[in-house]
Amino acid sequence: MRNILLALALICTIGIKAQELGVNIPEGALPHWTTDDEQRHLETYGFEVPVSRGIEEPPPYDNLRNMAEWEEIQALTIAWTSYPNILKQIVEHASLETMVIILCEDVSETQNFLESSNTGNGAITDFTNITLVEADYDSIWMRDYAANPVYGNEVDDLVLVDWIYNRPNRPNDDASPAVIAEELGLDLYCITAAPADLVNTGGNWMSDGFGTAFASELILEENEPGNEYNVTVKSEEDIQEIVSDYLGIDNYILMNTLPYDHIHHIDMHMKLIDEETILVGAFPEGVSDGPQIQANIEYVLDNSTNKWGNPWKIVWLPMPPATNGTFPDGTWGGAAYRTYSNSVFINNTILVPTYREEYDTTAMRIYNETLPGYNVIGIDCDDQPEQIINASGALHCITHSVGVVDPLLISHDPLEDIDDDQNNYVVEAYLNHRDGIQSATMYWKTDLAGDYNMVSMSDAGDNNWTADIPAQAFGTKVYYYIHGEATTGKEQTRPMPAPEGYWMFRVLSELVNIEEGAIASFEALYPNPATAITVVPMAFLGEQSGELAVYDMLGKKVLSVHKGTFPKGEKKYFFDASALNAGMYVVRFNSNTSQISQRLVIK
Repeated sequence: MRNILLALALICTIGIKAQELGVNIPEGALPHWTTDDEQRHLETYGFEVPVSRGIEEPPPYDNLRNMAEWEEIQALTIAWTSYPNILKQIVEHASLETMVIILCEDVSETQNFLESSNTGNGAITDFTNITLVEADYDSIWMRDYAANPVYGNEVDDLVLVDWIYNRPNRPNDDASPAVIAEELGLDLYCITAAPADLVNTGGNWMSDGFGTAFASELILEENEPGNEYNVTVKSEEDIQEIVSDYLGIDNYILMNTLPYDHIHHIDMHMKLIDEETILVGAFPEGVSDGPQIQANIEYVLDNSTNKWGNPWKIVWLPMPPATNGTFPDGTWGGAAYRTYSNSVFINNTILVPTYREEYDTTAMRIYNETLPGYNVIGIDCDDQPEQIINASGALHCITHSVGVVDPLLISHDPLEDIDDDQNNYVVEAYLNHRDGIQSATMYWKTDLAGDYNMVSMSDAGDNNWTADIPAQAFGTKVYYYIHGEATTGKEQTRPMPAPEGYWMFRVLSELVNIEEGAIASFEALYPNPATAITVVPMAFLGEQSGELAVYDMLGKKVLSVHKGTFPKGEKKYFFDASALNAGMYVVRFNSNTSQISQRLVIK
């Protein structure tokens, strides 16, 4: 009876809070944040640490490795509650790539919804890759409470590792990883017993698959002295030791929480897409969480490198405003935290949340350019009647993935643009499989419409393989990918959607001297004509100082996009064209070594 009363009270509180927020949350649905009722429950009854449902000690394997999201998966998991039309679209697209495990309270009712032609995008008729599992759960936010796939010995001994979910009154959510583990026949290890009783959420966790993970300092607050969750106090060093012992993370990068993000989960503003690249949400200059995000990224760049010891590559994604043009301001009545980084990899597909076409086209273009060959699919998260973004979450927040049992791991540091037309270009890659690698092959070409050339890679020892691409003439673009085959016959490519997916580098002109002169170049800015967020892609052959600005046709500067240091390499800059009157403009970059410009039409 007490649980029933608590549930009824919670539903009432959610409704009140939704009215305060001015948002549309389905009746009875739990939002992403901790509700007022849950907070009162914490203060009145305290937090009930869940009963153990797994092995409360570290996995007994050497070289633990928490899987990266872009790796091959055997299953995507979701919980069937609230926002069913969005969930159905996820199932439709994901089931073409992998098994989709759906936790549901009523199997028949869920199947009927999926089979109906009047819901989602229409009827789903093929259930080959869909598994419906009757289970208890409390909310849709699977990313936060599901367990993390971890390999022993780098590519073997797949297990799931879980922590304590920090939402009171959601005990079924916290226990649901055991259901997934049982369904897949995997051992479940739990970071739930003192002194390793760790409170954390999956939205505040991102791994590169090689021992580095990112989070906001929310994890320190949740486990600090006086924490609300009745878990043992842990220093940052204690937490580092726990994630190392259970997840194989030896480099845990913590960033300041954002002032205007209610939940402080990093997946709302950033996403690792490979071992060297981070997509990061970009607000207009000086707006909302933009300054803190910029400071956090500068901290990351100053204090860490990717697995090859190189600087992280940052790709900026525009953060779209609310319909009324406002951005999150930290108040409950402010704009929802709309984000394109809250996307989910599903093997060769990536699902991206969308909001309004004027902003979506830019975000989708950035995804397609950054991840060539992937099937990039948008799912509306801001449309009536299912405005899930108003509950502070999107697609990444409501899904989780489980890696394959026998991954064929391929890791490669992509070749950068080069000014050498005389010497071969050496491609080095790391390949590993639990049964060993039989062969590795590198494919390359200089024309996207042409055929690939095949080059057998040489075993250099310690799972490293090498091959050469012949020297090419200046001005050439080279496209390439890597294929591996294990002794068992298991095959894998990287990028995963190859041959449609590829890495690319350019052979630059011999007239360019990177050391002596810093030359800048534009690619076509977009969209053009522009109405809102506009992207200016640039490339620099050396760091330089200057200003990127917008000028009217009389030569008057009307907007400074960025002034100061422009780093070496490729970078995208953003500005909001809606702040300017309709007409013709010039976007110009000026420095002591370069002056380049492009025409822009603003509607």
